[in-house]
This record gives sequence, structure tokens and C-alpha cells, in this order.
Amino acid sequence: DEQIERERASQHLAGGCCALAAIYLMGKFYVANAGDSRAIIIRNGEIIPMSREFTPETERQRLQFLALLRPELLGKEFTHLEFPRRIQPKELGKKMLYRDQNMNGWAYKKIEENDLKFPLIFGEGKKARMMATIGVTRGLGDHDLKVFSSNIHIKPFLSCFPEVRVYDLTQYEHCPDDVLVLGTDGLWDVTNDKEVAAVVMEVLTSYEPNDPCRYTMVAQELVVRSRGVLKERGWRLANDKLGSGDDISVFVIPLGGPGNYT
Repeated sequence: DEQIERERASQHLAGGCCALAAIYLMGKFYVANAGDSRAIIIRNGEIIPMSREFTPETERQRLQFLALLRPELLGKEFTHLEFPRRIQPKELGKKMLYRDQNMNGWAYKKIEENDLKFPLIFGEGKKARMMATIGVTRGLGDHDLKVFSSNIHIKPFLSCFPEVRVYDLTQYEHCPDDVLVLGTDGLWDVTNDKEVAAVVMEVLTSYEPNDPCRYTMVAQELVVRSRGVLKERGWRLANDKLGSGDDISVFVIPLGGPGNYT
């Protein structure tokens, strides 16, 4: 993250990205995630999550707590409180459900002038946005990113620190069909864990266990199915739903097998 900041100044480069990394070290996989990519292990048909997405919804309390501690970051345009919907001026003095950085559930409060500001987090699911701008809350770069038509920087709320999960390969016997799947959000936006596991099993069984290209073909099939087919109404999946419009990057890494790829 610091290197990107230096290059921004020296080479006039802007932008940012999420990061998902897997390191194999002394019999263990270390999976680090900063952003909304995802990693899963498929072992004997079982799905084992190796990451979680960092979005305005999943990190609501961290973001609200930072905004509470440093209200100047909100630029007098936003409130750190969350409401079920936008509040109208005519609702001043009335009671409305809300929640703050300490609450999982909701409570009622009397609407005040400050509550009319735009909420720090607005929207639900994939449409949730922080400061009405960005849908991911961890990653690298984006040092220049600001709220539209304002001078409010978003970077203070974006964390470059990943969450790390560890998987000990020595604790289990792995067969050639056991894999670690790493994918960007373009894959997971339209394909869930069970669907990915089904594609993995389907493709792997059509190749010999010692064929090294079988894992590449799984990754390729996952990308192709998530993009869909170009039709008159855009890219469509097999169920005629919209295909992924985001970038789709997939790695499929074997956890076991014969090892003699000849």
C-alpha cells in the first residue's frame, strides 16, 4: 500500500485494487484477504471457507467506530449512524430505527438535524456503498479516491490489512480432486460456493488424476460459466440471468495427488 502511494507521486499512477494471496509454507496454507475476493477449499466434496469479503455491510461497525472517533473525516456531509432508509426533513422530531457502532440490532431514537446527513453506509448487499462511492472496504491504493463532487477522502476508511486464515495440510489425507479455489468478486457475484464445487467435481472427473491440465481447465470453465454467453440482451448465464460484468480471475490449486505429472 505504501509502495502504491510512492508510485502515485513519482509516476503519477492512480487507482487501487483488492488482494487475495495464498502462501504454502512448512505444510500449511496461509490465505490472506483484503477486499471482496474469496478463497474456498474443496476437500472430499466438503466446502471450507478460507476468507470472507470485506464490504460496507460486513465492516459496518469498524467504519462507524472510526467515524465516531474522527468525525472530521465525514466532512460535515455524512453521519456515522445507520437508518433503514433516508430520513426526510419533515421527520425531524419523530422516532426512527437506527443503529450505531456498538449495536447488532436496532433501537429507536428521536430524529435530530444531524441525522438528515447522508449515512456513512447506504444500501444493502452488493449495492451497499461507503460514502455513496465504493463497495469494498479493504484493499491497496486508492489514495486519491474522493466522494463525488467533494474534497472528502475515502482512503482513511480503506484498510490495507488482510485477514489471514491457516489450513494445515498435514492434518488430512488429500486426493487429486481436493483443491483450493481463489477467485475475484467477478466469479462470486454470480456463482455461489456450492455451484463452484459442482463445476470443480464435474470437470475434474472428466480428466485422468495425473493430468496436470485438469486444474487449468476447471479455472477456465469457472470463468466461462460466470461470464456467460453474449446474447441480444447482453451476457447471459445458463439460467438466463445476467453474467458477471466484473473482471473474473480464478486460480485452482491442487492439495494432493500422485505428483508425477508425466
